[in-house]
Amino acid sequence: MSAMAGERPEAGAGAGAGAVQHRAGIAGAVQHRAGVAEAFTRMAACGDLDLPLPGGGRTRARWESLTRWAQQDLSLARLVEGHTDAVAILAELDAEGARDLPTGADGARWGVWAAEPPGYSLEARPAADGWRLFGVKPFCSGARVCTHALVTAREGELRRLFALEVDQPGVEPLPDSWPGPGMAGSDTLDVNLDGVRAGPVGDPGAYLERPGFHHGGLGVAACWYGGARAVASTLLSASRKWDLDPHALAHLGAVDARLAAVEALLDCAAAAVDSDPLDHDGTAHLRTMRVRAAVEDAAAEVLVRVGRALGATPLGHDAAHARAVADLTVYLRQHHAERDLAALGKAASATHLDWEDA
Repeated sequence: MSAMAGERPEAGAGAGAGAVQHRAGIAGAVQHRAGVAEAFTRMAACGDLDLPLPGGGRTRARWESLTRWAQQDLSLARLVEGHTDAVAILAELDAEGARDLPTGADGARWGVWAAEPPGYSLEARPAADGWRLFGVKPFCSGARVCTHALVTAREGELRRLFALEVDQPGVEPLPDSWPGPGMAGSDTLDVNLDGVRAGPVGDPGAYLERPGFHHGGLGVAACWYGGARAVASTLLSASRKWDLDPHALAHLGAVDARLAAVEALLDCAAAAVDSDPLDHDGTAHLRTMRVRAAVEDAAAEVLVRVGRALGATPLGHDAAHARAVADLTVYLRQHHAERDLAALGKAASATHLDWEDA
C-alpha cells in the first residue's frame, strides 16, 4: 500500500526505488557517451569533420554545419566544434609562418583544452627532448576519445599553446571530475598531465592574439543556436499535435522571433568574417562579443519560454528534450554572463557605434 499524504514511507522503500532510478540514469548516460564517442570517431575517419575554414568565403556554411549537429546532439557538437577549431587554429598559424606544427594521422580527433579557471595551473617546462607539461587541466572535452589536443599552459607568466598526443604515459583523465548530467556525453573531464611530452604551437601569446580566436568564438555561438533550436522544436511539435492555449502560442511566437533574429545575426557576422578574415578593421572582438551575448540571451529565453509553455511533461517524459535542456544550460555558461557583458559595454563605450548617430 502506498503511503498516505503526510505519512512517512517505510525506511528504505523510497531509497531503493531512487537507487534503481539512479543506476538507470547512470547506465543511460554511459550509453549516450559511448554513442557520442562512436559517432565522433566515425565522422573523423570518413571526413565529415572537414569543414570550410573561417574567413575563407564559406564561414556561414561552416557554422550551419555546427548548428545542425548541435540541434541533433549538443555533446557531439561540442566535440566537433573543438576538433574543427583545432584544425582552423593550426591552419591559421601555418599561414602566419609558424614552424614544426603538428598534423596528426588520418582520422585524428583533436580537442582544444584551453580553459584556465581559478584554482588550476598547468606548467610548461623545457626538457632535453622538448617540452613537458605538469598539472591538472580542467574542462577537457573528449578526454577519453580525442587522439590529440591543443592545450594552453604557462611558461612562466606567458600563456602558450602546445600540442600533445593523448595516448601517452602521464595523461590521466579523472573519471569522477564531471558528475553532473549536463554535457556528460561530451566526456568533459579534468585531465592530470604528469610530465607529458608536448610541442609548442606558435610563439607565446599567438593563440589569443590571432584574429581567428574571435572567429572561433562565433563557432561556439553557432552551437548554442543549434541547442536552442533543439529545445524549441519540442514546443513547435507540440503546437502541431495539441490545441495549445494562447499563452503557449505566445511563447512559441516569441521563440520563433528570437531564433529568426539569431539566424540573421549569424548571416551578417559570417559575411563580415569573410570580408575581413585578418581583421584589418579591428572589429572582430566587438563583433564576437555582441553575437555571443545576443545568442546566449536568445537561447536562455528559449529555455525559459519552452519550460513555461509546456511545463514538466517533456522534462520528465522526453529523454531527448530533457538532455537538450540540461546540455544547453551547461554549454551556455561558456558565456561568462555579466563579466562578458561588462567587457562588451567597455568596448562599446570606446567605439563609435552605428546606432548612436541620429
